[in-house]
Amino acid sequence: MDTHLHFVTQTGFKKPETIRNTTAECPFCAVEQLENIIAMEGSIILLKNKYETLKDTLQTVLIETDECGSELSQYSKEHLHKVMRFAVHHWLKYIEEGEYKSIILTKNHGPFSGGSIRHPHMQIIGFKNIDYREKIHPEDFEGELIHKSEHLEFNLSTQPRVGFYEFNVILKDLIYIDQMADCIQTAADFILNHFHFKCTSYNLFFYQMGESIICKIIPRFVTTPLFIGYSLPQVPDNIKEVASRVIKLHNQQL
Repeated sequence: MDTHLHFVTQTGFKKPETIRNTTAECPFCAVEQLENIIAMEGSIILLKNKYETLKDTLQTVLIETDECGSELSQYSKEHLHKVMRFAVHHWLKYIEEGEYKSIILTKNHGPFSGGSIRHPHMQIIGFKNIDYREKIHPEDFEGELIHKSEHLEFNLSTQPRVGFYEFNVILKDLIYIDQMADCIQTAADFILNHFHFKCTSYNLFFYQMGESIICKIIPRFVTTPLFIGYSLPQVPDNIKEVASRVIKLHNQQL
């Protein structure tokens, strides 16, 4: 089994970039020019990725809205729930088809997120030869409690994978996916608008672990060299304080 993804450099050179190059034309706004569309629901579109930069993978793009300057924390509850249901449905559908060793659902937002297109979107990527779950551990999703119900837990990691502040939303019953979406939106809103650091970027990472679906929301800064060089995550000493601030924000938004 492979342990590394293989990047196609020549394809990478051709990818459009609108996060930093704000004058560039957005390929997701020109809906009439989109090719290889897989599914649509209003302004939400799933299509094959035109720039397949990873070998031995399935690569799709999920356009979340026709509003290029919008962002997940700004969505109405109706649109938020529709996007999350659509994304998770198609992700799980690919998993059930069993053609790939593992399949991920992920989202980049902002200049430090690793993405290239500003327009709100997610990606579903299938790996033929890699099982991402081999590098995932239950403690990655343990944390200071923000919200809990019979079917869902929302917390702030006490053992973060990369370091510092990582939010986890653990869903035990797919029927309650709208509640999961609400928690994810709270985390995104907190990161962009209420953090004690100025932050413009975040990632969403979805995992299927047993019967649960988990989303990890990570604010993105320049990555600490201790993690890059030695894989040593750092845990801040104000986890409880930050969690209490998110609790207040989440309660205001319910």
